[in-house]
Amino acid sequence: MKEFKPYIGAVQKLKEFSIGPLIMGVFLGILFGASSLYLALKVGMTVSASIPVAVLSITLFKGLSHLFGFRRATILENNMVQTTGSAGESIAFGVAVTMPALLILGYDLDLNRVMTVSILGGLLGVLMMIPLRKALIVKEHGKLIYPEGTACAEVLMVGEKGGSSGKIVFGGFFLGLIYKFLNVGMKLWKDVPEKVFSFFKGSAISAEVSPELLGVGYIIGLRTAAIMMAGGVLSSFVFIPLITLFGENQSGPLYPAKMLIKDMSIHDIWRNYVLYIGAGAVAAGGIISLFQSLPTILSGAKSGLASVMGSRQGTKEFERTEQDLPFSFVVIGTLLMVLGLWFAPALHINLFSAILIIIFGFLFVTVSSRLTGEIGSSSNPISGMTVATLLLTCLIFLAVGWIGPEHRVGALSIAAVVCIAASNAGTTSQDLKTGYIVGATPKYQQIGLLIGALTSAIVIGYSLKLLNDASTIYSKNVPEYIVQDKMLLKNKQKLHGPESSADSNEYHVFQVTDQSDASILKVLNPGKYLVNDEGKVIYLVDPGINGQLNKRDDGTSVTKYEAPKARLMSLIIDGILTQKLPWGLVLLGVALALVLELCGISALPFAVGVYLPISASSPIFIGGIVRYLVDRKNGHESEAEAETGTGVLFSSGLIAGGAIAGILLALTQIVNGLSEALDFSSYIGSLGSSDIFSIMIFGSAALVLFIIGKKKT
Repeated sequence: MKEFKPYIGAVQKLKEFSIGPLIMGVFLGILFGASSLYLALKVGMTVSASIPVAVLSITLFKGLSHLFGFRRATILENNMVQTTGSAGESIAFGVAVTMPALLILGYDLDLNRVMTVSILGGLLGVLMMIPLRKALIVKEHGKLIYPEGTACAEVLMVGEKGGSSGKIVFGGFFLGLIYKFLNVGMKLWKDVPEKVFSFFKGSAISAEVSPELLGVGYIIGLRTAAIMMAGGVLSSFVFIPLITLFGENQSGPLYPAKMLIKDMSIHDIWRNYVLYIGAGAVAAGGIISLFQSLPTILSGAKSGLASVMGSRQGTKEFERTEQDLPFSFVVIGTLLMVLGLWFAPALHINLFSAILIIIFGFLFVTVSSRLTGEIGSSSNPISGMTVATLLLTCLIFLAVGWIGPEHRVGALSIAAVVCIAASNAGTTSQDLKTGYIVGATPKYQQIGLLIGALTSAIVIGYSLKLLNDASTIYSKNVPEYIVQDKMLLKNKQKLHGPESSADSNEYHVFQVTDQSDASILKVLNPGKYLVNDEGKVIYLVDPGINGQLNKRDDGTSVTKYEAPKARLMSLIIDGILTQKLPWGLVLLGVALALVLELCGISALPFAVGVYLPISASSPIFIGGIVRYLVDRKNGHESEAEAETGTGVLFSSGLIAGGAIAGILLALTQIVNGLSEALDFSSYIGSLGSSDIFSIMIFGSAALVLFIIGKKKT
């Protein structure tokens, strides 16, 4: 990585803080926030949005200048756009990692709760990073690299290449958008080709041929993609066949499943057994990565405290490039956050829990900011920090006897706020590093970050609810059951999605959990049911996030979101507070993570591969192969050049385009008849169900990515 010196002298009199860049930053932040949320729900990861946002800013402002004669944006205004716009991605990751766990635990996805957690976590991440800026960004300049922030500064400083680079991002965006629309919307080719091997019972290979997963694989590279794929191979070709083999002569169900293994599909076996193994491995991998960073954690916390104390000393005037928001603003803002957490009814948090959030928040904000400087945002173990927060919180709650349903929500809310704060702090530190290099005013960046965090947090809850509602199935295929105790029935609800057009009635919510009465569990599986006024169960409500059904009663298929990290959070809460968890399977995953770490292999990506269906890992692996071929073709590049290369920019566009198409297609599921009107599968005959044709189309997209990637800007 080349050394940069702060690019200050030439920008002292340039415009920086104006309404145009703020509006564009907010818009791009919402766009990339929505696409990051979609990606995190599918595979549990996101990619940094700073560089594509910076490139798009340069391109859009140049386009407005050419078309309408507007003044061209300065380097500082383009930096303000990427600063404001990058907050959406980090908040989306924190929300996707935590809040869907509510659905898995049996609660409704309350929009007020999601929005409150997003706003408080996002703002806390920025506020707590402000007093750390001088210690981490200025004093450690040259020691802490902040790879994405430094690469983004290079993009801004070589702004004249923004025209061609912007076209590459837009090209990827529209290719991803059109591909996804033709594939999933019009159903012109199969979206998940699969091959089941009859000679090897229980094994199968499949691939979700989506442009966003191809782009993810390219950005993370072959090494990480191959480790993920190895986890998928272990799951699909070792664990599931083993369980199938030893379960063929089983005489009764094996906990936690409630049916015989011989009667299960491959997906059933994965969900009932392999998922817990993967969850144990993911949790262990996150905690191991956290312990590996322990020296950094301790030194970071120490320097953070020293910086906070130092920021209180002196009131002298600073140069423009040294001006932060005042420390009093940080203190008052943090106190307001505590009060907001304490008094927010949806979070079920008391004063003690709010103080826990501040303690954990400052610790992991400091850790996240420092680790981002050392290894970058992509390798920052936010999941491990969240797991550690949730484990400690649940153990504290268990010790004081807080094990009721409301305490589950409280524990998850604590973890969610800390996770979002730590995630946004990492992004904030990258942005402030970019600003330090190009000569931006820190306090203006910090204001932009607060605005970006607030606007993205407000919108992200609606995106999450939209995706869940559009893929929720209301199935009438339920056992006959009359709820005798009307006290068990909750408030009434209406149906959402396509089924709502045929049934506009309101029904009572009946929630069945593992702790429900034994007489209920003999008839109904745990889940959410809708009951009429007479107490008769009418519908099983299968959520779009982590639901088990993939077809409606009329046979139409529905996209489900595995939300792997959120599933892990729900397992931790259930396992500790209810003390019911298949610990044998979880500990197998823990042992697997330890074996990998002892072999010198990062356990976390491998564990994610075990946890996810192989259909998610295989397209990511293909993207990694394309990246490897491009790197061989282009020869050795510096890290900054690799981060801003045409392939990475095109992949960022693919991810955003494919994810936005997925969200738009979710809207078609809600509008009655629109999804069916878009279905053109009947016009193309057998091609629509052909695995070979589907793979050929996906291979063509991979070829386009290779051709674009080997070009140098």
